[in-house]
Amino acid sequence: MAQPDVIVVGAGVVGLSAALALQMRGLEVVVLDREGPAAGASAGNAGAFAFTDILPLASPGILRKAPRWLLDPLGPLTVKPAYALKIAPWMFRFWRACSPARVEGSTVAQTALMDLSKAELEPFLAATGTLPMLRRDGNLQVYESEAEFRASLPGWEARSRHGIAFRHMDAEEMAELQPGLSPRFVKGSFTPEWYSISDPRDYVLALADRFRAGGGRIERAEVTTLSPGADGVALDHGWRAGHVVLAAGAHSHRIARSVGDKIPLETERGYNTTLPPGAFDLRTQVTFGGHGFVVSRLSSGIRVGGAVELGGLELAPNFRRAEAMLKKAQAFLPGLDPQGGVQWMGFRPSLPDSLPVIGSSRASPRITYAFGHGHLGLTQSPGTARLVADLVTGAAPPIPLAPFSSTRF
Repeated sequence: MAQPDVIVVGAGVVGLSAALALQMRGLEVVVLDREGPAAGASAGNAGAFAFTDILPLASPGILRKAPRWLLDPLGPLTVKPAYALKIAPWMFRFWRACSPARVEGSTVAQTALMDLSKAELEPFLAATGTLPMLRRDGNLQVYESEAEFRASLPGWEARSRHGIAFRHMDAEEMAELQPGLSPRFVKGSFTPEWYSISDPRDYVLALADRFRAGGGRIERAEVTTLSPGADGVALDHGWRAGHVVLAAGAHSHRIARSVGDKIPLETERGYNTTLPPGAFDLRTQVTFGGHGFVVSRLSSGIRVGGAVELGGLELAPNFRRAEAMLKKAQAFLPGLDPQGGVQWMGFRPSLPDSLPVIGSSRASPRITYAFGHGHLGLTQSPGTARLVADLVTGAAPPIPLAPFSSTRF
């Protein structure tokens, strides 16, 4: 078979965005994926470009909440008992990443990637013909008490320092913005620059179509090993390219291990239920932060989902988590019709400090990593695509990449 300039492993939103960015620079690109485009977390996410979400999950605040959450098997954060021992080293790294100094460093790096992704988003959508899919509905974070609201203020102060626009609201202002909220919510914070896509699955499939239209190939193939050499990289099934970009989401660390890179990537198992479009008159995305889930308006319906379950790739799904979120959503949005929903579970690739791995493998500069974005893969896909294209073509990246290096662990 003819050797392309680049093989991208992974046909999710990060992999296809990178493939298109490379194609736009005149390179011949092939994408390999074990299932095909939009088969994983890229299809079932909340559809948000969460550029204001600069604070890492690993933080002193999460340490205060985690014990209470972990006691609830259906709560916002849980570790399945069958997986607890296996994940202990990752949890130790997560705990270390919660120190104030590390949180500040992660926030600065995350902000830089968010700013780059926001700057790249609309030009990328315009170049790929997907700009009509962009929405600017904002996000409303709601609080059940004055105490919960006050506890959130340090996070909003951090966002303010980084130039993020927001507006705090009382119950009357929230009702005007989003009618139908339960009166239990007494305060809210609205971020108008929280964009979304009409439907994440449709978006990724549109990227795949655009990539093929530009001469790119997408093949189904399970990649397990990379073998770098002086003039290229060999993969399974006889594939070979001058450069490989590894963007295989939650499966990436297994492939990276084949070249000696041991990267502590874990799997956040996300759950949701997508209700029919008329289930609720949703005018903005609503985040129930104290309960770890969001409600989003998509062209395919109203999606209720979120939470974090650390359970790896092998254990069976626990759809009681999706049911628990839907039950809460009914209480929080009393007019919500819960009938006709479709449940989903997907794997989010997560690293202890909440930053992705973007950069070269220690094994070879011909292997570029682009994975570990957690719940921010869609959000950070335009910026990651820009960085990957710069790295592969030898251009100077627009932001420092040391915080995203695979060698930081």
